Amino acid sequence: MTIILKALPFEMVMIGGAALGAFVLGNDLATIKGCGRDIVKVFKGPKWQAADYRDLLCLLFQLIWLARQNPVAVEEHIESPETSSIFGAYPKIQKDHDAIELICDTMRAASMNYDDPHQVEEVIDKRLDARRDHALHTSHAVQVVADALPALGIVAAVLGIIKTMGAIDEPPEVLGKMIGGALTGTFLGVFLAYGFVGPIAGRMGAIVAEDDHFFQLIREVLIANMHAHPANICIEVGRQNAPHQFRPDFSDLESAMRELKKAAA
Repeated sequence: MTIILKALPFEMVMIGGAALGAFVLGNDLATIKGCGRDIVKVFKGPKWQAADYRDLLCLLFQLIWLARQNPVAVEEHIESPETSSIFGAYPKIQKDHDAIELICDTMRAASMNYDDPHQVEEVIDKRLDARRDHALHTSHAVQVVADALPALGIVAAVLGIIKTMGAIDEPPEVLGKMIGGALTGTFLGVFLAYGFVGPIAGRMGAIVAEDDHFFQLIREVLIANMHAHPANICIEVGRQNAPHQFRPDFSDLESAMRELKKAAA
């Protein structure tokens, strides 16, 4: 380990500096900032938790139920969600611009009496696909760095070999340490790629996929609403499509919806 520990700082500066430089050159400022935010999520986990899925279903139930009872009254909520009392009861969801836009735009489309709900479904699918692709951009950027690290390690190793060739007249024990230090570059590049940066990129992508379930639930509930299913059925469709670890209990959700009806009465 002595040879590795001695060469490690120099190799780390060389490989890390080249990787950081390539990352900055290959991405715009928005992506670089986004990578910083998304790397934090690797350690914090997904944004949406089980309580948020329950809150989302309650929010959608209130909007759908109100739209069925009084279509005019729901307009003030979907036109001004930032001042809406319904959205205000769920501040975490209210602060998410993408979720609020998806809900309000789809509810607005439902109020326009679209003849073919499948058209709205297609629009939502394209919108969610675009959002997912954008959210995955940061993980792809980090994965590119992970893919490049073994090659950068080889470059560092080649530079070490070049240095060693300049001291070819040294005794074998000196040359051995120099060659060992050079090969540390290859070791470090492969280790960082597959043991650190690659797993981070993979986890970033997995978190995007987990958070995407939240938006898929919005899609399922609002599409069921456009097919004129009863409000309770729309919410049950969404509950069934929630990931198992985040899925609210049926009886608890039913009780919550009954309380919301009583409060609105």
